[in-house]
Amino acid sequence: MTLPLIFIVGPTAIGKSSLALKIAKKINGQIINADSMQVYSNLNILTARPSLTSTKQIKHHLYGYIDGSIRYNVATWCQDIANIIEINNKKNIYSIIVGGTGMYIDKFLNGLIQVPKISENIKKESEKLILKIGKEKFIKEVKRIDKTSFNKISINDTNRLRRIWEVFHGTKKTLTYWLKNKNKKYLYDQKYNIFLFTPNREEIYKNINIRFEKMINDGAIEEVKKLNNLNFDSSLPIMRAHGVPEISKYLTGNFSLTECIGKGQQVTRNYAKRQLTWWRSSPLDIKRQFNEFPSEIDENLLDFL
Repeated sequence: MTLPLIFIVGPTAIGKSSLALKIAKKINGQIINADSMQVYSNLNILTARPSLTSTKQIKHHLYGYIDGSIRYNVATWCQDIANIIEINNKKNIYSIIVGGTGMYIDKFLNGLIQVPKISENIKKESEKLILKIGKEKFIKEVKRIDKTSFNKISINDTNRLRRIWEVFHGTKKTLTYWLKNKNKKYLYDQKYNIFLFTPNREEIYKNINIRFEKMINDGAIEEVKKLNNLNFDSSLPIMRAHGVPEISKYLTGNFSLTECIGKGQQVTRNYAKRQLTWWRSSPLDIKRQFNEFPSEIDENLLDFL
């Protein structure tokens, strides 16, 4: 019998990784990352990657294995995790998937729309166009190109607006056209259990504030300084990781250290709020939802079968 997959999910800064480590030790499991930023090798401190001690105790996958110069995406992650799970299944090893990037988990479980790869040139063109004509005109252009897809998103979601524009100019077909195609499946006939943690928001915010200050003390500023010295394109995902823009402004003298920390904490709190909203309205089949932090529950009570 193929072992079921175990998902430990929820917003950032709640302690999901610690619980996953306890479970992995107990049931002979391996941990797989489901955080879109923890994949990058150039950011260890700012992404709160699991410690060296943890990775020595239990095998961890998909952490810090992608260079920041690469525009990593959900399709690549889905294929990468599918390959690891296949190997673990053959060895009768539990796969424990940990993270807060709900879209990644959703696409892995439900399938991904097969849109042809969009070139870097097209992506750079969309960024330049917004700067050239302004966001208001860009929004009107996106609506003209693909009104159906446009009506499904917020006009404040610049990434999705750009996606609609890029798909149209990169494939000569609208995103709506591609959405009608059959999804690519990654998971077949394997059971899974999703354990969702949604603790009190104000308590999460406290954790975020404390953690960001600790990151600064642990060397996050030097980490971002090294990242900036690589001169990556500013549109790359790694350059938008929480804390990178704020610390970069500190390094260029545009922020004081106090402003840097305050802004870094704020953007991370905003992200946690969005994560909570997504997970609480998630269409995924949640086996059990906890209003406590992972550290506050007895892992022996979790039913993995």
